[in-house]
Amino acid sequence: MSSDNLKTIKRIHLEPIPISRPKELLVERADDESLRAIFDKYATHKILNQKAIKSEDFIQKYLGLLSEKDANEKTLKILANLVDVNKDGYITYDEFKIFEELLCSPDVLFKTAFQLFDTRGTGLVSFDDFKEILSHTILNQLIPFDFESDFVNNLFGKDKQRQINYQEFSQIIHDFHEEHAMQAFKKFDIQKKGYILPSNFKTILLQMKANLLSPYVRENIDTLITKSTDQSVITYPHFVAFIYLLNNMELIKKIYMTISDENPNKEVSKGQFLKEAQQFSQVTPYEINILFSLIKNLRDDEKITLKDLEKIAPLEEKRMPYRVTAKLAEETQIFQNRNIGLQFLESGYRFLLGSIAGAIGAFAVYPIDLVKTRMQNQRSKSYVGEVMYRNSWDCFKKVVRHEGVLGLYKGLTVQLIGVAPEKAIKLTVNDFVRDKFVQYTGELPLYGEVIAGGMAGGCQVVFTNPMEIVKIRMQVAGEIQSMARSEKTIKIVRELGIFGLYKGVRACLLRDIPFSMIYFPTYSHVKKSFADENGHNSVMSLFYSGLIAGVPAAGLCTPADVIKTRIQVRERQGQTQYNGVIDAMVKIYKEEGAKAFWKGSGARVFRSSPQFGVTLLSYELLQRMFWIDFGGRKPEGSQIDISKDIKHGEIASLNSEHIGGFKLATVTFAGIENKFGLCFPKFNKVQ
Repeated sequence: MSSDNLKTIKRIHLEPIPISRPKELLVERADDESLRAIFDKYATHKILNQKAIKSEDFIQKYLGLLSEKDANEKTLKILANLVDVNKDGYITYDEFKIFEELLCSPDVLFKTAFQLFDTRGTGLVSFDDFKEILSHTILNQLIPFDFESDFVNNLFGKDKQRQINYQEFSQIIHDFHEEHAMQAFKKFDIQKKGYILPSNFKTILLQMKANLLSPYVRENIDTLITKSTDQSVITYPHFVAFIYLLNNMELIKKIYMTISDENPNKEVSKGQFLKEAQQFSQVTPYEINILFSLIKNLRDDEKITLKDLEKIAPLEEKRMPYRVTAKLAEETQIFQNRNIGLQFLESGYRFLLGSIAGAIGAFAVYPIDLVKTRMQNQRSKSYVGEVMYRNSWDCFKKVVRHEGVLGLYKGLTVQLIGVAPEKAIKLTVNDFVRDKFVQYTGELPLYGEVIAGGMAGGCQVVFTNPMEIVKIRMQVAGEIQSMARSEKTIKIVRELGIFGLYKGVRACLLRDIPFSMIYFPTYSHVKKSFADENGHNSVMSLFYSGLIAGVPAAGLCTPADVIKTRIQVRERQGQTQYNGVIDAMVKIYKEEGAKAFWKGSGARVFRSSPQFGVTLLSYELLQRMFWIDFGGRKPEGSQIDISKDIKHGEIASLNSEHIGGFKLATVTFAGIENKFGLCFPKFNKVQ
């Protein structure tokens, strides 16, 4: 082909299929500079003095849709031709941009499918195009389509000369599947008696209607087919009603919600369903009868709930992998592109809620904290009479006996003053840093969770250390009557001074950083495991998540807490003095043994676990009750998770260099396979 001809082709066919305005795009377009940099990396050829990517390389090396080894040549040609607007075997930068924009369009599945069939790039699909593409699908090889049927004649004319445009194609590609299913029924009905065997029906469902089958239906398909009819064969009316029922499951759900007054747990009878369904012409009594026959496999009575319908219903459009990916990518782009003002306001909002939640959690478990502190400060080998408490329970009883119930709350004021900003900055920093590590798929890598927790733990020490040293001195003051009345918050602060308030800060860091590195990732994963089937967390699941996560975090960090307590407490006459973390470790081990590092561990776990359970519960509920949208992510578990049932591989791009619309490339082609049955063989031979 001459250069002049190539120039002519480019002038004629460079215009893409018209797509929507930017505000209607599924995801934000990639910026030109980033797109150009990626294109240049893969553009190893030149065409008319322009850099270009060989179309096969684009499909195999960049998009990763087919293996570079033994890929099916026909499939590769079809996919490469889809992107190659000029049909010259190469992808220029303009074509690269056109396809990226196409992948962002809201009706990307239909438009991409249309371009598969538009093999000549004319904006029209001929009979030969239609036949060529469909003949190569795996489905057609299993159950051949009759290209001489009335359906095809009505579409392309009896002489097969008519061509169809995009709008007509978007309707026909949907109707084609129903026609193919009807043809399959006729082919299995060899004797033309109006029925087929259940095994034939199973084949049709699995091969041609797989997108309508939920995991539950797929796993129990033999039983459900048998229970759906009282005959030993599948008649044509039953065949049609069964498929229409699966097609209309979203409408069935709406009928149920109307009857149940939006109560998803209300049991609805078959009679109620039949009565309400009469208002909808799309649903017949036969379909309702099949529906309740299928439900019998789940329950014995003739009642139904929304949960039962969800078991049978196919994946909703909004839960399709390409939609999930688009939504996650869009949400990620929104909060990553927010201006600093919004991020500042969001952090302030989180800080306020964290302060309230922290105060609630601290008040709830303060008596346990006091007992823990006194147990840790108790020296087992110092001077006669030093051991005051046999165990935590003995300590609790003696405090109440000698100091009264209010004695359990000594130092509470300073605790509340300090814990509010302490917990607030911990929760705020953790959320802020986690946001920075969130991938466009919405997933957060474990290392990101650990780093976020560690940074949160480090930042909180600014508030924690001053609060802890004052609180500890007030908590242990009650052990000696002469000190009980004299130890006041202001007096202690004055005595310590600014630098004295940070005595033991290294030990505090040694405790708080590992604690948060353990706690927040554990909490996140336990919370996910406790979420219901829709990814939503109940109040009790939030509390138990915080409670459980606190056990390993508090328990494993007890030695650092003991060292911090010994350094920060005011030494009494005869007690060992400590000069820093290492000195304290050596002296404690030498004088009291390794067990001393675990003193008060029970009280610490018993205090920290419920405290963080209450704190995180309060924090999450406050966000739900007073939610303000700053363009960020909503708390996990506060809403239905549309990606919960989607495998990671179905929503993640195969290439980290996929930006903008290319993030949706993998799932778009998967969606075309699932929605339209356009699944092509990937290898030249069976692998």
